[in-house]
Amino acid sequence: MTKKIALVVDDEPDIRELLEITLGRMGISTVAAEDLGSAKRLLAEAEYDFCLTDMKLPDGNGIELVQHIQSNYSQLPVAMITAHGSMESAVEALKAGAFDFVSKPVNLELLRKLVDTALNLKPLESADQETDSSLSLLGKTNAMNLLRKQIAKLARSQAPIYISGESGSGKELVARMIHEQGPHKDAPFIPVNCGAIPSELMESEFFGHTKGSFTGADADKQGLFQAANGGTLFLDEVADLPLPMQVKLLRGIQEKAIRPIGSQQEIPVDVRILSATHKDLAHEVEADNFRQDLYYRINVIELKVPSLRERIDDIPELAHHLLARISADYDMPTPEISENALTSLKNYDFPGNVRELENILERAFALCDEGEIKAEDLQLSAAGEARIKTRSVVPPSSDKDVEQDPTEETSSDVDSLETYLEDIEKSVIVEALEATRWNKTAAAKKLGISFRALRYRLKKLELE
Repeated sequence: MTKKIALVVDDEPDIRELLEITLGRMGISTVAAEDLGSAKRLLAEAEYDFCLTDMKLPDGNGIELVQHIQSNYSQLPVAMITAHGSMESAVEALKAGAFDFVSKPVNLELLRKLVDTALNLKPLESADQETDSSLSLLGKTNAMNLLRKQIAKLARSQAPIYISGESGSGKELVARMIHEQGPHKDAPFIPVNCGAIPSELMESEFFGHTKGSFTGADADKQGLFQAANGGTLFLDEVADLPLPMQVKLLRGIQEKAIRPIGSQQEIPVDVRILSATHKDLAHEVEADNFRQDLYYRINVIELKVPSLRERIDDIPELAHHLLARISADYDMPTPEISENALTSLKNYDFPGNVRELENILERAFALCDEGEIKAEDLQLSAAGEARIKTRSVVPPSSDKDVEQDPTEETSSDVDSLETYLEDIEKSVIVEALEATRWNKTAAAKKLGISFRALRYRLKKLELE
């Protein structure tokens, strides 16, 4: 196996020696340069497996070297050595194309992990050619082709990424693909819905706690950062984090270390941060609901996930894929979908994106006859009316100073309404089955639905 070679660029002899010793113990050869000009000359003369460069150089800075490597040696991963606490420099380096950074004084454990990451990066061409059957990556429109290329490129970086997009567009699936195409695909991918954690438990959930640190802490608990160590932490609905937690999260990201509640020591963590929200995060910053400094840390690179309206021509492929999956879930034949039905889907605005498409097709799957979904089975007008009715059950705010978007629905209202309706449906179906002595054909006739639809509802409502 060919020995790996690293290019180390730093004007301090002590730092160069430390890096040479550390990398040598990892079986890696080093070639050193003390300034920008020497580094460019060495890059032109030989090939390297990765590069470590200081930010400040006698004849320039490390950002210039990162940009030079990106333009001329794009396959070469380069990491930045920054001054302690200089997150602005680190963010600038990541934006320029550095795959990661390490701060002075250099933490050797984090340095070794950084080097391992660099050596495990796939060539960009092979990552770009990978195919995946994940729903969010189906489609051949320009928007999806661009998204796939962006994912392949961003998977090679450790930079924090903010994934923006509408609800139901597939932001978590995109986050998973970034993780799975990266060098730590076998490490944990930990998704967390920031809006679902009670504020009083948030610090313990993220950073863990020690036994006896507070009432009820009967044992040491590992936090989400530790659980994701070496892998990826996906912060979904990050805009819902309360401001006090935003401060602590910012420190964890900047220092690459966390302190469990009750502990006197910080624990180094090597975690890639991906985040997402359906809200306009920049607007949340302007409204003082989200810290500007945290916004800049998690939004080093923004990746926009297109809405379904922006890739209408992908709807037929998505529809056939979804129907095949739904049919497999219910162990029933996959119905065809008529051209009229596909035309209706293409003309629908899909405010709920791919998630809404799946719900519409699941309902049509139950309603269709003779193995074909027709336009009327989709009930697209009913879908729009249902959204309006669901929104209307949200009570107006009692605070007259707070304006509420009438089109914004709360999850608790939706969940309680759906549960209530499901309970009614269960009661009606069970009553029909009891009246027909559990003869499903007779019960379906009594309910005025097809046998297929009854089978579907029994499985959906877990009545089988």
